[in-house]
Amino acid sequence: MKIKICGLTRPEDIVCVNRWGPDYAGFVFWPESRRYVDRQRAAQLKKLLSSRIQAVGVFVDAPVENVTGLLAEGIIDAVQLHGEESEEDIRCIQETTGATVIKAVKVYSRQDVEAWMDSRADYLLFDSGMGSGRTFDWRLLAGINRPCFLAGGLGADNLGELLDHIIPYGIDVSSSVETDGHKDPEKIRQIIEQVRDRSGQMQTVCQMEEKNNE
Repeated sequence: MKIKICGLTRPEDIVCVNRWGPDYAGFVFWPESRRYVDRQRAAQLKKLLSSRIQAVGVFVDAPVENVTGLLAEGIIDAVQLHGEESEEDIRCIQETTGATVIKAVKVYSRQDVEAWMDSRADYLLFDSGMGSGRTFDWRLLAGINRPCFLAGGLGADNLGELLDHIIPYGIDVSSSVETDGHKDPEKIRQIIEQVRDRSGQMQTVCQMEEKNNE
């Protein structure tokens, strides 16, 4: 299971994720967010980021050329879209840059989930709202047939409950790994270790089942 730590804004945040090694680090380019970083700050942070971690740019209805420009400059490696971006916008970014595109979907009902099942986005991210820090009813995702990220109020205290309902491709955390509005190294360590422990347990179970079926 992949891990994305979103909303990094300081060099100290980069030091922390480099140490614990999530798969993705998110830079928010939405000016209305308290975690907003501009192009210059993001470039500085990317230079400090380990090459093993992909930098994901988070956007809300940004001009496509702004998104592709950041990709072309190497400031980000992948894209997460949280607004009303169209399938044509997704196609344009993919075909222009070859980058992975994650499309965020606010989930209020099963219809919200099903409406995006045929999206050309590489991954869907199901959330209760950008940066809301609130969970939604994970049962609404039962039986979905494509890899997805989950976000919204996920933390070390409720990850086990989530995995009782669904095993996502990845999780995206931000406010749950903060203290007083800043990324907390101890909370980041806890969630990453918990995900890896659970992933290791699931892999062991799968291997045992394969042996029993031989």
